[in-house]
Amino acid sequence: MGPLVARFEAGAGGDGRRRTRDGVLERHGRAPPRVRALACIARADESSSTSPITFSATAAAAYYVGAKVRIADTDPRTGNLEPASVEALNRPAQRARVVPVHLAGQPADLAPLAALARRHGLRLVEDACHALGATLGATPIGGGDSDAVAFSFHPVKHVTTGEGGAVVVRDPDVKRRLDRLRSHGIERDPACMQARPEGPWGYEVAELGWNYRLPDIACALGLAQLAKLPAFVARRRALAARYRVALAATFGAASGDHLDAPLAPPAELPDRTSAYHLFANRRRLAHFGTTRARVVAALTAARIHPGALHPAAPPARCTPRAARASSAAPAPAPIATTPAPSACPCFPRCTTPMSTASSPSSTAPLEVPHHDDPDRHNVRSR
Repeated sequence: MGPLVARFEAGAGGDGRRRTRDGVLERHGRAPPRVRALACIARADESSSTSPITFSATAAAAYYVGAKVRIADTDPRTGNLEPASVEALNRPAQRARVVPVHLAGQPADLAPLAALARRHGLRLVEDACHALGATLGATPIGGGDSDAVAFSFHPVKHVTTGEGGAVVVRDPDVKRRLDRLRSHGIERDPACMQARPEGPWGYEVAELGWNYRLPDIACALGLAQLAKLPAFVARRRALAARYRVALAATFGAASGDHLDAPLAPPAELPDRTSAYHLFANRRRLAHFGTTRARVVAALTAARIHPGALHPAAPPARCTPRAARASSAAPAPAPIATTPAPSACPCFPRCTTPMSTASSPSSTAPLEVPHHDDPDRHNVRSR
């Protein structure tokens, strides 16, 4: 790892508006940053309370260290973790973590979750892989008091390094361990070695680690991307505004923010700003006499490549085979029935007709640039 790694870590961990925090960069391999964020501070006798609507890696982070996963319910307006549901899952004297997911870029309700964590002595670990650039109040996601925050730099996220991610932590001891784990568990500080090294070249393999170092060339890309983050988020929000206006113009009274609306766009809440990784809308297909497959086919024919948001699934769907066969595999908590969410792309390079490109409020349809590979602009909801 070269000098650009430290520069990018500083940028990922604090951008001038955040409190000073430590960022740890890593290349994904088969373990995304949320896995490492939990694996570093989790134990097999603990449990994680998290959302059912998320990529499997959120639960896998706990399963990697043998911990249990408890599925809480979600707020039907946002799809994010419902604090009261988490409270109901907590058991006295149990070591546990709360893992909110900022779904589709919409910040979760962190204040009551943080209060719950303090009240019960729990750790708070944010899955912010959709939410780089989002804000909660005046605080950017990643700049609060949580124990750890995981970001993703996958190619469809707000900032990319080709692959990889970052874990932002506030405990320097956790930072040191993350540094060590991403580099084969190697310890180079003589004060932390069991035996005095023969010279400055000496090191010890202190624990089992991985080869998840992010190279300088990827960090150079990340630094360039990080400088463009405000513009990227502004463009995503402009696209979301276009979607919102177009839905209202097309569906009229059937489109609205209330829970009973047949077609509900993402909630816009006054105390937070979504980074719009995706424009996730809830729709009651029976009201329109159609199916998800027909909707997706029609959008794809119009060169808009939608995707289904993470299905509300019990943890067994993301449990390793050995854990599924084990009696230790937890039973899911009840999950409220909500309309099936789908997602339209908010990728900054989505284009609009030239005659209306300067008008965010225009109801003209959005266009996705044609490419031989449809996945180039497809929605990836992980």
